[in-house]
Amino acid sequence: MKKQRLESAFLLTGLATLATIPVYATIGSSIQPGTSSNNHLIAQKAPAQITLVSYAVTRAAYEKLIPKFIAKWKKEKGQDITIKTSYGGSGTQTRAVIDGLEADVVALALGLDLNKIEKAGLIKPGWQKRAPHNAIVTHSVVAFETRKGNPKHIKNWNDLARPDVQVITGNPKTSGGARWNFLGIWGSVVENRGNQAKAADFVTKVYKNVPFLAKDSREASNAFYQKNQGDVLLNYENEVILAAQKGQTKPNYIVPAINISIDAPVAVVDKVVDKHQTRAIAEAFVRYLFTDEAQEIFAQTGYRPVSPTVAKQFEHKFPKPTKLFTVGSLGGWESVQKKFFDDGAIFDQVFSKSH
Repeated sequence: MKKQRLESAFLLTGLATLATIPVYATIGSSIQPGTSSNNHLIAQKAPAQITLVSYAVTRAAYEKLIPKFIAKWKKEKGQDITIKTSYGGSGTQTRAVIDGLEADVVALALGLDLNKIEKAGLIKPGWQKRAPHNAIVTHSVVAFETRKGNPKHIKNWNDLARPDVQVITGNPKTSGGARWNFLGIWGSVVENRGNQAKAADFVTKVYKNVPFLAKDSREASNAFYQKNQGDVLLNYENEVILAAQKGQTKPNYIVPAINISIDAPVAVVDKVVDKHQTRAIAEAFVRYLFTDEAQEIFAQTGYRPVSPTVAKQFEHKFPKPTKLFTVGSLGGWESVQKKFFDDGAIFDQVFSKSH
């Protein structure tokens, strides 16, 4: 029954991808001297499964993290587990979970998305305090990726509004990364002593240079790298680093001096884990993501780690903005949603003027 519900929900999302990582650690079945057969039987727990629902660009990191956690759980608990995964635009994934995709753990691009799942009655209030670092598992920033040699000489936010520059980004209605891009563009004005009117005018000019809105950050990357569309790609820094690791581009990109801290949260979905009786596994998985081992893997795949120890280890890898603002600087997620992304709000107004 669970499998049928997951497949049905996946078909509803359309944009998400669902995969299973059935990685099993093996242990010998022989009973060691001095142990009873009864203890051996207790150790052989029934296999279990949880589902992780995440946003599109996290796949590379979780494909490395999940097997390590499964092996760790097997070693410590003597139980085989499977972790199913679903990836897609953060907004799309949020709607899918609310509509019935039974995620035991959600790792999404925006705190706002977890708030929506909480309001739907699936996550208990206070999820931010039930994990380290207020449940923020990684940081990133907005990065500019240009064509080889940067022929358009794009260096900062202002260059995005030039009439000779074509900008590739996603749709803030479906993509968490695209929301961060939008807020980065807006904040480049208001966090630099500009007023709301100047910010609205600047954002409108930038979106006039956006030929289409990709559904998520991965589609935006594919349009830029594989289809050769646009002069500059706005993306998560981690996605640009990953593209370099795959040989799609050189590892040189621009981190604007004024930037937004992209803080990605993770949480256990209380209603689902209680139904599946998987709370212990799901909570252990979330805790594992904050260990130095896991944070190193995040850093290796392009994310700025939240662990102070790992952050210091990798600080040479990440350019440091001169001014880093947060969603809190713009009023917090609830205010940001109402002001910018609700139907008829500033983004809709900007896009209608620019297209």
